[in-house]
Amino acid sequence: MKIGIIFGTRPEAIKMAPLYKKLIENNIDTKIISTGQHKEMLDQVLNVFEIIPDYNLNIMKKGQSLCELTSRLLNELDKILKKERFDLILVHGDTSTTMTASLAGFYNKIPIGHVEAGLRTKDIYDPYPEELNRRITSNIANYHFAPTELAKQNLIKENIPEKNIIITGNTVIDSIKWIKENKSENIKMIQNNLNLKKQKYILMTMHRRENWGTPIENVMKAVKKYTSEKNIKVIFPIHLNPIVRENVKKIIKNDTNIILTEPLEYLEFISLMDGCHYIMTDSGGIQEEAQYLKKTILILRKTTERPEAIKNGTAILVGTEEDKVYNAMKELEKNMYKNIIKDKNPFGDGFASEKIVDFILKSK
Repeated sequence: MKIGIIFGTRPEAIKMAPLYKKLIENNIDTKIISTGQHKEMLDQVLNVFEIIPDYNLNIMKKGQSLCELTSRLLNELDKILKKERFDLILVHGDTSTTMTASLAGFYNKIPIGHVEAGLRTKDIYDPYPEELNRRITSNIANYHFAPTELAKQNLIKENIPEKNIIITGNTVIDSIKWIKENKSENIKMIQNNLNLKKQKYILMTMHRRENWGTPIENVMKAVKKYTSEKNIKVIFPIHLNPIVRENVKKIIKNDTNIILTEPLEYLEFISLMDGCHYIMTDSGGIQEEAQYLKKTILILRKTTERPEAIKNGTAILVGTEEDKVYNAMKELEKNMYKNIIKDKNPFGDGFASEKIVDFILKSK
């Protein structure tokens, strides 16, 4: 059996790395195709997990539109699929790489396995374009590896045959578990070097396309106001996208309470997560990682496809309006929210990759 794993962003690499390792451990011929949607940030993750892709497409170009990205991906992936003749392609989540790889696989009549299947906000423009990417991929995929029961039910409502849906948990829990077990000394060293044990700080990320412009600026105004009153630091590893950088720097200027850094290597970011007071983010994967580290999150979005985190007591859906963000920060500090994170992680037990590989082996 020959399997192709196709990904292109840092979050995808984080979540597919443990699955790749488990496939290799079971002597399954597996090749990785990296499209390079987040090339610099992606390479950092691959180095941590000691993975070398078999193909690097380096697909990104400055100012590239979604239409151009999709057409270039489709053409380049088609060439590789015709050459390799995989028996199965594994894609992850909701990116343009995921959707396009699924379509390329369909055109070449190769079965598709969708990891992290079934997440939905039910608003095709939020997150954009990820929500539609998920739905298209679900309509193409042969096998749906759903992280939770809710994700499974979303797929069933869309008439996906139940026999093709397997609840596995989320592979990101496998990744962070592997990091904690194999890189714990690295994490301690990073925390000591950054002097994180002696200071209280909020960790923040924000980058999603639907938040570009006014939403990011509103959030930064709220953060700037709150930190000036409370004299607490916010550490913000800022995305490489120039639009995001312009939006953020326009508001904070020389504010010393908001510390901007370049995108961090994955181990450094986990170290910051592990030591922070709480997290503010519009990321999806961080909502899951925070469960393992038992950190509370203020979600800087109108919707989330991970309501399990809210139900579990670790996430609060705040949005991007200035007053709402500011008030949420104040209320969280006063413990007006019940900051209780249940012991059971709704996103899995760290054995998602094993469950996926077991299914693949039984399906041979």
